[in-house]
Amino acid sequence: MKKLELIFVPTPGIGHLVSTVEFAKLLINHNDRIRPDGIQLIDLPRVDPPSLAPWKSAESIIDSFIKCYIPPVRNAVRDIVSMKCSSDETRVAGLVLDLFCSPMVDIATDFDPEHVIPGFVNPVPTYVLPSAVFSKDGGYAAYVKVAERFKDAKGIIINTFEEVEHYALNCFSNGQNPPVYPVGPVINLNGLSYSDSDDKVMKWLDDQPQSSVVFLCFGSMGSFKAPQVKETALGLEQSGFRFLWSLRVQPPQNDASNMLPDGFLERVQGRGMICSWAPQLKVLAHKAIGGFISHCGWNSILESLWFGVPIVTWPLYAEQQLNAYKMVTELGLAVEMRLNYRKDSDEVVMADEIEKAVGMVMDGGSEMRKKVKEMGEIARKSVMEGGTSFNSIGKLIENMIGNN
Repeated sequence: MKKLELIFVPTPGIGHLVSTVEFAKLLINHNDRIRPDGIQLIDLPRVDPPSLAPWKSAESIIDSFIKCYIPPVRNAVRDIVSMKCSSDETRVAGLVLDLFCSPMVDIATDFDPEHVIPGFVNPVPTYVLPSAVFSKDGGYAAYVKVAERFKDAKGIIINTFEEVEHYALNCFSNGQNPPVYPVGPVINLNGLSYSDSDDKVMKWLDDQPQSSVVFLCFGSMGSFKAPQVKETALGLEQSGFRFLWSLRVQPPQNDASNMLPDGFLERVQGRGMICSWAPQLKVLAHKAIGGFISHCGWNSILESLWFGVPIVTWPLYAEQQLNAYKMVTELGLAVEMRLNYRKDSDEVVMADEIEKAVGMVMDGGSEMRKKVKEMGEIARKSVMEGGTSFNSIGKLIENMIGNN
């Protein structure tokens, strides 16, 4: 039976801190299922308190101060929960909040119990489920209605390949479901030829050493607010690696340069390039690319695997959190930076996290990089004559002809 861990969040006043620590000791001594190896203190990054009028009450000031710390506390809880998800010894049982920390209650609801879901080897935490699952405005109901009709189909075609999702495919090939046809990766390789609009980006890549550039690209809807743009820039600068950053900003901003730290462009001149759009497939195919910070859209994942480029996970919307979880926890084919980031939140991924993730994905000797390269070779073979997806397409055609 797993040991239990509790995460305490006290108000930073000495009376609150002392009583919190003493209560934690009582729990540890009272029940041996509570993790017995002591109390671990987690340092949070400093957050500048909001500017408030001097006539505001002490309680109002404390409330504003606590709310400023919701993002770093959420990040710390997420990191702890993510680590425990893969542990056979302990699990997080709850979040214990000081009375002034009640605005943080929603953090706990973000990290509900894990779910056993067909197709996943590991229990799936609530916080990586698709955004629609949390919708109270009809999104969840619509999701269910769509899924309920799958069983009425004569077959299900999936843009994947057997070797990367064999466990999931086996789970659904049980005779109770329509036949499943993995036909991927479906990639438009004819789109690899250069065009005039790609010249600036591709020429810059041509001048970079092999596997030296980390590529940041977040899909057609992947834009960020000013605080996140600034932290991303600082993280890239601190990493010391070369980078190509396809940067889109959220309205009303329209000039990304105004959102970058002062002097950033001058300091990274020569080793970094920022563009508003990049031909993702062509970039991933280029020899200079060594890593990919991605929103984890499924097409982007397949493209990165095809070209053997390891991913850093930064999901934004739709089912991307679940894709990120699959890549990191189920398959071991990606570097985890975030699994549960949501575009519509005020959460900010800090520069130090980005710097660390870049360093990990650009490690040329990592086991994960080796696995991604091997999976890329398998992906290519799967669509060749005799490959698993090639054969699956053949079965699909035969069944379609037979049904007519």
